[in-house]
Amino acid sequence: MLKSGFLLGFLTISFAIQAQQVDSIDVAKNLDEVETIEMVSKLNPNKAALYSAVLPGLGQAYNGDYWKIPIVYGGGIILLHFINENHELFNTFNNALANISDASDLTVNPFPRYNEASLQRRRDFYRRNRDFMIIVGAAYYLLNVVEAHVSAHLKEFNVNENLSMQIKPSMEPVIPGTVSVGMGIAITLK
Repeated sequence: MLKSGFLLGFLTISFAIQAQQVDSIDVAKNLDEVETIEMVSKLNPNKAALYSAVLPGLGQAYNGDYWKIPIVYGGGIILLHFINENHELFNTFNNALANISDASDLTVNPFPRYNEASLQRRRDFYRRNRDFMIIVGAAYYLLNVVEAHVSAHLKEFNVNENLSMQIKPSMEPVIPGTVSVGMGIAITLK
C-alpha cells in the first residue's frame, strides 16, 4: 500500500503557477530590450500549395524540401500499383463471372474451383479494395498539398538557441509538511 502510494505520488506531475506584480517602469524598460524578429523566409504558403496541387512535389521543391519529393512520388507509385492490381483482379473475376452466367457451353470458367457465388464475392472484394485505394490516393494527394502549405508556414518561424524545453524532477509542497514528487516541464520562449 505504501509502495503504490509512493509510486502514484512520484508519477504525479506537479505544476506550479506563480504570479508576480509588474511595475509600469519594468514594462517600459523591457520594451526597450525587445528585439525585432525578422522573417526567416519569404515563402508564400498559398503558392506552395498551388504548385503542389498542380504537380505533386513541386510545392516541396518551392519550399526547398527536395528530400520530400521521392517520398511524394514513391507513395504515389505504390498507391497506383495497388489500384491497378485490384482493378485487374476485379476485371478477371468479373469476366469469369460473365463466362459462367452466359448460357453458352463454349465459354469455360478460368477458375474451376470457384462457383458463381464465390466468383461474385471475389469480384466485389477486389472492387471494394480498388475503390478504397482510390480514396486513399485522393487523401494522399491532399496530404501532399497540405504538407507543402504547412511547411512554407513553418519556415517563417524564428528558431534559435533561445527556445528550449527542460524536463526535470520537481518537488512541490502540497499541504504543509507533505511534498508531491513529480516531473516538471520548463519551456523557455525568448
